[in-house]
Amino acid sequence: MDENHNKRMNSLNCSGGGGGGGEGMSDVVLGCVMPYIHDPRDRDAVSLVCRRWYDLDALTRKHVTIAFCYSTSPDRLGRRFEHLESLKLKGKPRAAMFFNLIPEDWGGFVTPWVKEIAENFNCLKSLHFRRMIVKDSDLELLASSRGKFLHVLKLDKCSGFSTDGLWHIGRSCRQLRTLFLEESGIVEKDGDWLHELATNNTVLETLNFYMTDLTKVRLEDLELLAKNCRSLVSVKISDFEILELVGFFCAASAIEEFCGGSFNEPDQPGKYSAVIFPPKLCRLGLSYMEKNVMSIVFPFASLLKKLDLLYALLGTEDHCVLVQKCPNLEVLETRNVIGDRGLEALAQSCKRLKRLRIERGADEQELEDVDGRVSQRGLIALAQGCLELEYIAVYVSDISNAALEHMGEYSKNLNDFRLVLLEQEERITDLPLDNGVRALLRGCEKIQRFGLYLRQGGLTDVGLAYIGQYSRHVRWMILGSVGESDAGLLAFSRGCPSLQKLEMRACCFTESALARAAMQLTSLRYLWVHGYKETPTGHRDLLAMVRPFWNIELIPSRKVVAVNNAGENMVTENPAHILAYYSLDGPRTDFPDTVKPLDATMVVAV
Repeated sequence: MDENHNKRMNSLNCSGGGGGGGEGMSDVVLGCVMPYIHDPRDRDAVSLVCRRWYDLDALTRKHVTIAFCYSTSPDRLGRRFEHLESLKLKGKPRAAMFFNLIPEDWGGFVTPWVKEIAENFNCLKSLHFRRMIVKDSDLELLASSRGKFLHVLKLDKCSGFSTDGLWHIGRSCRQLRTLFLEESGIVEKDGDWLHELATNNTVLETLNFYMTDLTKVRLEDLELLAKNCRSLVSVKISDFEILELVGFFCAASAIEEFCGGSFNEPDQPGKYSAVIFPPKLCRLGLSYMEKNVMSIVFPFASLLKKLDLLYALLGTEDHCVLVQKCPNLEVLETRNVIGDRGLEALAQSCKRLKRLRIERGADEQELEDVDGRVSQRGLIALAQGCLELEYIAVYVSDISNAALEHMGEYSKNLNDFRLVLLEQEERITDLPLDNGVRALLRGCEKIQRFGLYLRQGGLTDVGLAYIGQYSRHVRWMILGSVGESDAGLLAFSRGCPSLQKLEMRACCFTESALARAAMQLTSLRYLWVHGYKETPTGHRDLLAMVRPFWNIELIPSRKVVAVNNAGENMVTENPAHILAYYSLDGPRTDFPDTVKPLDATMVVAV
């Protein structure tokens, strides 16, 4: 909903209720229209027009996403949205979670939310927890209170629970259509949870425990699930030898997406001729797939719309061969071993590509395959060849202004752009990237999510100011090693009118500049900073951003033990964090000892 539309809505006569004439909109008409307004931003704008529109929104809102679990309280949500059917709740900071930067006990517990759901959310059918701590008792309570009605349960990158908790879900949630556990840290005691699910459920459509450590699942339970749930269309599992899944594939004839199969005998590729994939399969991810067995995909490669090669053992040439056989590919996830040659093949063959994710490969893999690096050469080819691209997240070994300029010129549908410059290559062709970043943001006007992680010298204060100036629609941003001084951050913060969530790492800005920038970013709701220029007056300087309903937390620097490639323990210094966010509920009460106040717990709220 644009600014002019908001003004028109506010100009309506909201005091009348009859609707018999004049300019007012009757309750009957509004009641008919409101259920068709689904975009949360449109809903928010509608609820601000007047009190009766606010109340009608509360009565008719079916889905709510809470981007940070401490921004409100469970009882406040329950009081406003009594008829909520779907809830998505996010916990730990995204970047901090992925890079293991915050203490495990930092927070993000679902327990108070589950208690409120059990008592007051009588219409809830869909529940999505992301990066939160879930206990077995939480799952047991959900199963006993909402088990008969729950259609969707997503425990997305969560931790703290075991297969005992999942057993209650499998036993009681008999109307479950989606069970999603991907990348969650689950304590495995046995595989009985899947047996309960397979025995009690006949309507499951999506099962996902991909990238978990669940290995005690029994194949007969997978086959039983496929036989009982004829509507099963998506299954993503932990690693199973493909040869052992022949019976499952026969039973799961409606499957359209499968991930998790692996190849333990690549030296005997003939064995895999016995594997027949379901006829509707169009989204595929296979682990430990080597060149010798790659041909197993060829017969149906032209049907594939999504391909996950993140955990395949393919080289650059293998990527070239495979993507050339996938002309209808829309989504590709892989590692930078794909190389520039792989991206050129992708640009030539996959004209429908919409989403591309290229993660960092293992250092030793990169050394073995000299072609397995992504640079400006590959990105330029991609921009010119894949004009429908909407999302790109990529680790690059080299980058130039020209590559970003090409993205700005050709990638007009791009709404999500994320780029990380790796450290291995010391000589970078073309830094700083000020002009390229400006061209990218000016050309790609649809970008709403933007990530740029460079190195010192990669973007000057001028470039940082360009990001602020041309990020009109960006709502989420993560920046790393950008800018030169506080002046660059302050110039940046005078722009970004729509920015709600900002995450920064390895920056050179002081607490004073961070506080002033937070005040200048008019739409900001959430700020996370890891690694900044600490000053003797820093705690006092942070007080400049104190305002009503604004919480500030500090996680001090700490030593972290990590294992290097040689298997040796390495002790590194984890810099301090600042986390600041709006909260209708005031300071949270579940602080661990690892979080310090402004004086003693680094919490300030008015």
